[in-house]
Amino acid sequence: MTHNIFVTGIGTDVGKTVASAILCRALNAAYWKPIQSGTTIGSDKHTIHELAGADIQIFPEIYALEAPLSPHTAARMEQVNLDIEQLTIPKHAGKLIIEGAGGLMVPITRHYLYSDWLQAQNLPTILVSRHYLGSINHTLLSLNLLRKLNIEVLGVLFVGEDNDNNEALICERYAVRNLGNIPETKILNSDFVELTSKSLIEYWKSNHYHFLLEA
Repeated sequence: MTHNIFVTGIGTDVGKTVASAILCRALNAAYWKPIQSGTTIGSDKHTIHELAGADIQIFPEIYALEAPLSPHTAARMEQVNLDIEQLTIPKHAGKLIIEGAGGLMVPITRHYLYSDWLQAQNLPTILVSRHYLGSINHTLLSLNLLRKLNIEVLGVLFVGEDNDNNEALICERYAVRNLGNIPETKILNSDFVELTSKSLIEYWKSNHYHFLLEA
């Protein structure tokens, strides 16, 4: 039974926040992003609220930084000391989706990466991949790192239309589950999230991924 799930991406702008909203809806999970950068252009918790619904519990970030940059750079510019000890996972009785920033090796400080925090917390992880030229390499590199960190990979969630050839190669290489696809859309709203979450639930049930749906 998995309560806290870490969601990371193979890079920036691969659809990690949309995937988190869909996972929150599908799993009836709460949401938390430890560090938010780029508050001048919006925040992921507000996106989650708009897409996943007002009934989804959202925990406030520990650090909110204005610049849309890596945490260590934004914090330096804004003279904020990012204290790793403060990044404590909120206590929550149900499932909790924890969204990282960018990819696995995004620096929190000059000497501490998000992957270091993930390893310390030992959180089961869902990797979000988007289909584009070069994404196979980026996805395999991320899975390789997760394996070296001894992190349990719950599966890969792909953004974009089905690409059976590439998805099979990726999942077979590291013996990980294909958790399904989030289609591209021109209209991103709560209806899209609700419809996609229902589609993924049916896909998980048909593939006997009941561990995701257990209370």
